[in-house]
Order: sequence, then C-alpha cells, then structure tokens
Amino acid sequence: AILEENIPPLRDAMVVVRRYVELLSRCSGGADARPIARIQAALVTSGLLRRSAELHDALIRAHASSGRPQAALPLYAHLIRAGLFPTPHTLPSLLKSLALSPAVPGARRLALAVHAHAVRLGLAGFLLVNNALIRVHAGLLGRLADAHLLLRTSAAVDASTFNTLITAHARAGRVADARSLFDEMPERNAVSWSAMVNGYVQAGDGREALGVFSQMQAQGVRPDDTVLVGVLAACAQLGALEQGKWVHGYLKANNIRMTVFLGTALVDMYAKCGEVQLGMEVFEGMKDKNVLAWTTMIKGLAMHGRGSDSLTLFSQMESSGVKPDDIAFIGALCACTHTGLVDKGRELFNSMVNNYGIKPKIEHYGCMVDLLARNGLLSEARDMVEKMPMKPDALIWGALMAGCRFHKNVELAEYVIKHWIELEPDKSGAYVLLGNIYSASGRHASAREIRNLMREKGVEKTPGCSNVEIKGVIHQFIVGDLSHPRIKDILTKWYEIDSRIRLEEGYVPDKKEVLLDIEEEEMESALSRHSEKLAIAFALISTEDYMPIRIVKNLRVCQDCHHVTKLISKVYGREIIVRDRTRFHLFKDGTCSCKDYW
Repeated sequence: AILEENIPPLRDAMVVVRRYVELLSRCSGGADARPIARIQAALVTSGLLRRSAELHDALIRAHASSGRPQAALPLYAHLIRAGLFPTPHTLPSLLKSLALSPAVPGARRLALAVHAHAVRLGLAGFLLVNNALIRVHAGLLGRLADAHLLLRTSAAVDASTFNTLITAHARAGRVADARSLFDEMPERNAVSWSAMVNGYVQAGDGREALGVFSQMQAQGVRPDDTVLVGVLAACAQLGALEQGKWVHGYLKANNIRMTVFLGTALVDMYAKCGEVQLGMEVFEGMKDKNVLAWTTMIKGLAMHGRGSDSLTLFSQMESSGVKPDDIAFIGALCACTHTGLVDKGRELFNSMVNNYGIKPKIEHYGCMVDLLARNGLLSEARDMVEKMPMKPDALIWGALMAGCRFHKNVELAEYVIKHWIELEPDKSGAYVLLGNIYSASGRHASAREIRNLMREKGVEKTPGCSNVEIKGVIHQFIVGDLSHPRIKDILTKWYEIDSRIRLEEGYVPDKKEVLLDIEEEEMESALSRHSEKLAIAFALISTEDYMPIRIVKNLRVCQDCHHVTKLISKVYGREIIVRDRTRFHLFKDGTCSCKDYW
C-alpha cells in the first residue's frame, strides 16, 4: 500500500524529505525490505538522497529494522562521500545493522571506523550512540573489556547501558561479572531482571535465578514473558515443581496470553519436574504450536520412558504439517533409545536423510550409538562410530562405554577408554565407568589401578548431587556431605530404612560399583551416603505418607541406589520419581518404569 501512494513533486524539498521520512518510518519493522529498496532507488534517481543527511538517517533506520539490515551499510559510505555528516540518530541505527550482520565482509572493520568517526565528530558522548557502541563492542567485536571501559568513561548511562553488558557477560559465561554490574545499577527495568535471571539459567544455576526472581517480586516489579520463561527454565533445572506451578497459576490469575514460548517453557518444566501428564495438558491446550513445542513434548515423553506415546506424537506432528527439524529427530531417536526400539530407530535415522534431506549431526549418531550399544549390538555400534563422517566426541565414546557397562564387555571398554581419555584427560567419566566395569566383572585389582591412575593424574570424581523440593524450598544433598541442619534426623531415618529393607526384602548392598580402595565395612558406609539416599530419607521425614517424592540428580543413578529405591517404594508405599542425567525413573510398588534399563 505504501508503494501505491503518490509522492509530491520536487517543488518543495523540505516537504518532500518529510514525506519520504514518513514513508520510511512506516516501512520500519517489516520483514520485507523491497519497499525500502524502491524508495531508496527513487531517492537516488531524483538526486535528493545525496543532499539530505535526514534521508540517510531514515533509510539506515528502516533497513536496520528490516529483514536485510546489511543493506544499511553502503548508505554510510554514500553519506560520507556526499560530504554530509552523520547525526546522533544515524550511528545507533548503523551500529545496530552492523551487530545484526556479523557475516558481512568488513563488518568489524567498519564498526571500528564508525567508532572513530563518532569520537572525531563529538557524537560519542550522546547516550544512544554510546549505548550502541557498547553493544557492538560487547557483541559483534567480542571486546568485553573495551565495552566495560566505555561504560566507565561514559558521560551518561541508563538501564540499557548496563543491560547490554549484563547480557554480554552472561553469554560469555562470566555470570559473576554480570551480577556485579546488576548490583551496581542505579535503576533497573524489566529487561535488567530478565537478563540476570536468564544469565543464571544459561550458567546452569537455577537456584540463583530463582533468588533473583524472588528479589524482583519483593521490589514489586511486574515480570514480563521473558522473565517468566527464564524462571520456568530454572524450575526445570532444579525440579522445582511447586515454584513452576506457581508461575502457571500466576499466568492464569493475570490473564496473561499463553504465547508459544510460555507454553513450551511450561511443557518443559512439567516434563522435567516429573509431571509429564500436566505438560501434555498444557501442550494440548496451546493454540499455536511450532516445531520447538512439538519437540519439547516428544522429548519429555521419551525421558519418562513413554517411547510409544512419544513416537505417536512425532507422527502427529508430521501429519499436522509441521516439518520436523534436526532437533525433533533427536527427540524421536531418544524415544527409541529409552524404550529399546532398535528397528524404529534405524527407520527414523534413514527417513531423516531420505525423506527430509536432513544431514545427520553428531548428536544423531550419538543417539544411534546409544540405542545399539544398550541393546547389546556392540559390534554394530562400534562400526557406526568408526564409519561416521565426523570425528567422535566424548559423548559418542560415552554412549558406547555405557553399553559396555550394561553388557559387561571389558575388551571393548578398554578400546573405548583410550579414545575417550584423549578427548577428556581431566574428567572422571571415562575412568569411573571403566572402573565400574572392572569391579562388576570381578577384576578388582584393575579397578584399583584405575583409582590409582586417577589419583596420579589429579582427576577428581564428579560428586553426586541430589535436589529435593519440600514446601517450595529446594534442599541440596551432596554425596558424603553431612552439613544439612537436620542431618542427625536424616541419618537416623536412613538407619531405619536400611534395617527395614534388609529385614523385609533381604537387601544386600551391591558394592560392585564402589570405585574405592577401602574396606568392606567402609564400602557399605560410602553407599549409604549417596546423595539420593540422603534426599529420600529427608523427604520421608518431611512429607505426608501419601505424597510422592521427587528427586533430581546430576549423575546416572548407580545400581545399588536404583535397587534400594525400588525397595523403599515397596516397603514405605511411596511413589518416588528420580530424574538422573539421562531419564526419569518412576519407582512404585518395588518396580521402576525404566524396567531396569537405563
């Protein structure tokens, strides 16, 4: 419609310029850059563009907000060649275009040139220009130190100045520096809180993210969608179901529209907090579903061992006209892995290439190696690793090693560890798994050698850590850690549990996976202080008898803890949901939903 409107004749230059500026402002924000290109062509042909800095401003601003921000870059050179000067309005839009066009040749060099022009022309002191310079140094140029220097030497700053740096530091993994900037801010807006919450989530620190959100609420700041998505992600990390439910209730109570992003975050939270059926209810109620929403639900069902339901949903997604992407196929392959559907996994892997033209990534090969190895097809899994078109990473070797552990294949495990240790010489995963395989196979001397090798290389075993939520508060237990304020009550309860499962169910500790050169009695003590056992004991003394217990653990559940949790669910008549590093386990009446396949 814009293009059909008549432009006044060139009799009054000022009127014409204003009319063109108005037209360009109406083009801003649209994905289609063609109307802007047509107006630009008309301005060049008429000769009007080379006489007006204001028109350059308007064009650069329009391109910066269009689907082709890189089209703004040549206009700056045109402005300079025409003998015109940039204004405080020119540079922020130009720098925005540069930040959105990192792949354009010369973009970084031009950004530095624009900075030099800003200083020379006395424009760097303007707040919007300074903020744009900080944004381009922190993002496009990757110079956080320079961006920080600009902040410290600025004549004026606002919340946007700090927000840019907080986000940049968080993305760079420097969340402590981001927090220092956040605490220093004279005034914060919703973007500031969102940047800090999501910064902690990206760093994997859900506890701090929820702490910032509590501070935000205490100060009476109304959360926006971005903050709530971050809070739900933090709840998903921690397994904080009650706090996640609070967010869901807040959305309903305040009639907040369920966007696809909020809906997907809710689905993910419920799935990762052990309430996949509630996640399904949210998913089914969503009016708009993109491929990420479908994928999140597919992966959630797979994590809970509902492989058939997950694959059915994948088929429904295809039927609905939503084309699966590479991540959706990872979810479907995970469903096959968690339920042992080897033939279906092969079919999906082939259809990804043949039907959708998606080139398998290393994650897809990882799913297939895991699927084959866990089902005893170790030779085929090894063959896939050796023939895959990219170099195997630690996750690939770890998947193959997990199959070796499950099927007690010592020879292949020794082959795997040589490659795995080359990639991760300072991490404990490979050593621990091989040591467990040796112990389970009766080769205790070899297991001790692995432990000694870890000591010699200074490799520390990653400590097991379990979270349990009681009345909306997250309690964390680390293996062997006795610092909890109710530790005496917890240990007393554990001794009761231990006595009951021995007496009523004939429990005998499974010491095969205790990778320690210690005496028999100490082995049993070490097993009794695994983090999930302490968490379960605490939950039993802190909740009503009818309430389910939900545990989130950072590592794979060991065989002894898995067996013990089955017995506790039977003896105490409690449902216990444990989320470990790879999947969910629902323990009920002495059985586990994983059917002892994990």
